[in-house]
Amino acid sequence: MNTQNKSNLKTALASWKASGEWLELKGHQIFVKDEGPSDLPVLLLIHGFPTSSWDWYGIWDTLKSRFRLVTLDMLGFGYSDKPNVRTYSIHGQADIVEALVAAKSLDQFHVLAHDYGDTVAQELLARQQQGVGAGTWLSCCFLNGGLFPETHRAILTQKLLLSPLGPLLNKLSGYKQFSARFSSVFGEQSKPTEEELRIFWALINEKDGKHIFHNLITYMRDRKQHRERWVNALHNSTIPLALINGSVDPVSGAHMVARYKELKCRLDYLGELASIGHYPQVEDPAGVVQHFINFIDGKK
Repeated sequence: MNTQNKSNLKTALASWKASGEWLELKGHQIFVKDEGPSDLPVLLLIHGFPTSSWDWYGIWDTLKSRFRLVTLDMLGFGYSDKPNVRTYSIHGQADIVEALVAAKSLDQFHVLAHDYGDTVAQELLARQQQGVGAGTWLSCCFLNGGLFPETHRAILTQKLLLSPLGPLLNKLSGYKQFSARFSSVFGEQSKPTEEELRIFWALINEKDGKHIFHNLITYMRDRKQHRERWVNALHNSTIPLALINGSVDPVSGAHMVARYKELKCRLDYLGELASIGHYPQVEDPAGVVQHFINFIDGKK
């Protein structure tokens, strides 16, 4: 985040929560934010793992001048319910997003997704192509994420969480381990501040959320199981698709963009942020907004 946005983050987070609402979607209490004039185009934002809709804070106010913004904390994240079950799935999260679309009576909208949210968006895009999706998508923009399981370079912690050691690792891990791992996927010049890290950690721990990390991480298996469906969604898209990618991200950086091109998936706009890591909307919010507006406005 830029210097201005990094000031008074605790106050900003309190305001973020206070301006949201909880909706019952698919039997769960889901935190939702819906802001901006109703006569503007709608932009649906889908966050990543292991964070929450707060990831969009740095770009929220700027985008709000152009769009009605709708976002949520998916099940197991942020301020939403966090059941301690092993049944989290990308399809289940997609169902909740579609329930939100229905609850808000969203007709046509653009989509901006990141990380885990990219995979949820791929499933939703596949439903759009089948003619069974909720609402009508106008475009989709992906930030850094595991669009292709073969290029997703999971860090060791993710692999261990997915293993039988996952519950034990959860129990033994604390803020010190989290801050080191989380910071490692950011660019060298755009590391999160201590205050940012504390806020991310607090949101993860809402409703005792840390205890379900090993349940949420099962999405990595979903990506492999449904690879063909979700990659075909990128091939067969009838709406414009964009990538805005932090190139030095060790998880889904320049190597993911190279694979996207190699597979000849639809790509209407590419914005590459040379020194940015896995969280471009946090590390370089101004750059992300500029690329996104260029994409929406049809600029190259």
